Amino acid sequence: MSIKKLNVQRLAKICKIPGAPGFEKGIRDHVKGLVTPYCDELYEDGMGNLIAVKKGSSSEKRAMIAAHMDEIGFIVKHIDDKGFIFFHPLGGFDPKTLTAQRVIIHGKEDVIGVMGSKPIHVMSPEERGKAPKLSDFFIDTGLPSETVHKLISVGDAITRERDLITMGDCINCKSIDNRVSVFALVEALEKLNGQVVPYDVYGVFTVQEEVGLRGAIVAAHHINPSFSFGLDTTIAYDLPGALPHEYVTAMGKGVAIKVMDTSVISDRRMVAFMKSVCKKAGLTYQLEILTGGGTDTAGMQRMSKDGTIAGAISFPTRHIHQVIEMAHSGDILGGIDLLVEALKSLDTWDWTA
Repeated sequence: MSIKKLNVQRLAKICKIPGAPGFEKGIRDHVKGLVTPYCDELYEDGMGNLIAVKKGSSSEKRAMIAAHMDEIGFIVKHIDDKGFIFFHPLGGFDPKTLTAQRVIIHGKEDVIGVMGSKPIHVMSPEERGKAPKLSDFFIDTGLPSETVHKLISVGDAITRERDLITMGDCINCKSIDNRVSVFALVEALEKLNGQVVPYDVYGVFTVQEEVGLRGAIVAAHHINPSFSFGLDTTIAYDLPGALPHEYVTAMGKGVAIKVMDTSVISDRRMVAFMKSVCKKAGLTYQLEILTGGGTDTAGMQRMSKDGTIAGAISFPTRHIHQVIEMAHSGDILGGIDLLVEALKSLDTWDWTA
């Protein structure tokens, strides 16, 4: 079973730590401790991106890898007189999955809450037939109003409450998007420890991707990479009712090499290079065309001052942007291996072709 080869304990911890967009300090501090032994330089930029640098044989060119630390979440926007909490989303949520789900409000103390909405018993027939909206929900902590107002304030972050479990060769947890990529980048840096890479490698754990690729844009501007790799999840639409031509990727069928999404068209040279790396390393892969959504790859492609050869390694994920998400350990391990082998062989490819 491929799950036995995966450091599930490390991944579970990375997924568990809260880090809504703009509130990434906890996960950044944890990652800092993980990668310190495997880099030559480690620093934070002003926006909060964490940059781990591994020196290459030559500093003539730079390779940047972006894995965003933030997870979709909410922010407190109002607390009423009865202590019920109203919120604004930080990133895109699928509202139908929120009913009666537990969340954590990160106030003066962490407070557990439940997503509440109008009971079905008192809904009109018209209301019952409508899909839920985010505005239909509030958070119930079960606490007296005065306690809520003492512990929680407008502007506090809210995240999902779900621990990681294994299901066969799969992992199931909140925040697979994009903590699986944070995990993959940490693992890749560890695997590269003591090995020679041709160019300087900048492993960037970015902030605020879910609200507009903001961290990657800032980091790419000052790193000015020659080569860029986005690490992120993608849709595994291999579910009942999906037609073959609607698949983006299928879970368990290998790591995905991004061809395009709505924010980026991967450089054809990078796509060809990664396909070649997979073939040489015996890695199973699939090609990804995502017709909705984008990743940090776009931020790097647009903001590298001298232009960058950009592409992305994607991890097929089911139930994405919902309360829980699922990924296959074999796909994760393949993505780590692809990244490692690609960084080691950047100087072997004819980038002028």
